[in-house]
Amino acid sequence: MRARCTTEKVKRFKRWKHEAVLEAMQRRLDAMPDAMAVRRATVEHVFGTLKAWMGSTPLLTKGLKGVRTEMSLAILAYNVKRMIRLFGATWLIQAIRA
Repeated sequence: MRARCTTEKVKRFKRWKHEAVLEAMQRRLDAMPDAMAVRRATVEHVFGTLKAWMGSTPLLTKGLKGVRTEMSLAILAYNVKRMIRLFGATWLIQAIRA
C-alpha cells in the first residue's frame, strides 16, 4: 500500500501557519451553535444598509487603498447617522466641539 501512497520515506503534512486560528473558531462555533444567527442580527444589517445606500453600483475607486478609503467613509457616515439617532444631534455636536 505504501508504494501507492507516496514515494518518500517520510510522510509530511502541510499545514497553513494560521490553522490554529481556524480550529479555535470552529471550537467556538461548536460551543455556541447559534453564533451565526447572532452575527446576522448584529453585523449583516449594517452591510445591508450600506449596500442600499450605495445602490447596485460597484465601488467607485480602484485598488485596495481607494476601496478601503471609500468603505471607511461609508462606514463613518453610517456611524454618524446612528449616533444622531441614538443620542440626538445636539449631543453629537457637543461631542465634536469637545
